[in-house]
Amino acid sequence: MKQLLLFTALLCLFAGKVKSQDKEAILKVLHTQEQAWNEGDVDRFMEGYLKSDSLMFVGGNGPTYGYETVKANYKKNYPGKSGMGKLTFTIKKVELICGDTAFVMGAFHLKRDQDEPKGHFTLIFKKFKDGWKIVSDHSSSGSMN
Repeated sequence: MKQLLLFTALLCLFAGKVKSQDKEAILKVLHTQEQAWNEGDVDRFMEGYLKSDSLMFVGGNGPTYGYETVKANYKKNYPGKSGMGKLTFTIKKVELICGDTAFVMGAFHLKRDQDEPKGHFTLIFKKFKDGWKIVSDHSSSGSMN
């Protein structure tokens, strides 16, 4: 058992750098989300998230679980294209945690007629057969809960 744990720890240690194709795939997910948001398309924006009850979104009011709940909250709190505004992401870090799991840190800026919410986020991505998906999203402002 100790050998298995040591082997796993070593694998994670050496896997700490994101392969360029994985980083590009993760950045593409975020770029697609940005585009979908700016077109007022929450459904397409949500394609970047894992479609599962285990999806976790943490905002100012604490955690929310489940793909459908997160999507419903986005639609409720950002109604229509004008409520969604223009979203810009600034990605500050993409790092492989271990094998098929990556950590992303960035900032968001939302420009709307009435305000300009902005803040930071941390995302946990996991690689699946159909690509990289967000399994956990923690945003510092613009809470949807």
